[in-house]
Amino acid sequence: MAKVFASIGTALYKTEIKTATNSIIADEPLSAGGMDLGFSPEELLASALAACTCGTLRMYANRKGWLELTAIHVEVEFSRDVQQNVSQMNRKIEVIGDLNDEQKTRLLAIANKCPIHNTLTHTITIDTTLD
Repeated sequence: MAKVFASIGTALYKTEIKTATNSIIADEPLSAGGMDLGFSPEELLASALAACTCGTLRMYANRKGWLELTAIHVEVEFSRDVQQNVSQMNRKIEVIGDLNDEQKTRLLAIANKCPIHNTLTHTITIDTTLD
């Protein structure tokens, strides 16, 4: 189970996010009244998909012994239409190395099975309490 703790003081939107071993800063861009000191919440969500995709593809390629796959680059664009209550993620994957079409097709299928992709494309429930 993943567990994070987020905390904000009086500085507009600057939020410190911690796990047991790591920390990052989230903020809003200048255009939204923040100081752009870290990833926006939307960027954090998109980065979860990008990171999971990279890790899942690397793990799969390593298990298959595909040493010819030397790098994986993933770009995720996240947008949402608040009025229509619709969100969209566009993921672009670039694989570097001498891979054949069959390997590339398999990597695409594996990308669509990464844990964060599965989470985002299935029902999500959020239970909230206020102390």
